[in-house]
Amino acid sequence: MARVSDVEIDQVPEDVRPIYERYANEYGPFLNQVKVFAHRPVALKHMMGMLLEFYDEALLPKRYLEIALVTVSKINECKYCISHHAPRAIQHGLSEAAVEGILGDSVDGFDELDMLVRDYAVQVTNNFQYIREKMFDELKQHFSDEQIVELTLRIALCGFFNRFNDALQIEIEPGLVSGL
Repeated sequence: MARVSDVEIDQVPEDVRPIYERYANEYGPFLNQVKVFAHRPVALKHMMGMLLEFYDEALLPKRYLEIALVTVSKINECKYCISHHAPRAIQHGLSEAAVEGILGDSVDGFDELDMLVRDYAVQVTNNFQYIREKMFDELKQHFSDEQIVELTLRIALCGFFNRFNDALQIEIEPGLVSGL
């Protein structure tokens, strides 16, 4: 059980119920997380709503998004996020060995672009103030400015979610493996 009580869907304002339900079921399964976020409907509306809009838009290829999110979650050791994003990463072509060893010097099945995304996620997470221009030059060879902004946003936001989930001890939903 999380360190705060759960808020059920019938306890939130009607205008955020569709976001609550969709985030818990379609984007997730992130039911335990949304039950905690629901204490602040404005956060649920805007943060989860934004993630749902990104999901619908699919501007950033899912493979690269999941590489970034698993990387950040592995760095921060967030079992909740790893348990949710590792299966998605595998669904988008990563091997289980790649997910397990994503922070290694070489990663099973990764090409140069996969490694670039992984390395960028590491830099944004650990050394954001020291990212070299060369990395952006390489990113711009593969991604638009809009995609780079979203990738950076998602990496930074993942770090936020890692801290939020662990600080409040949000439990992993039944049926998910507790991180690879």
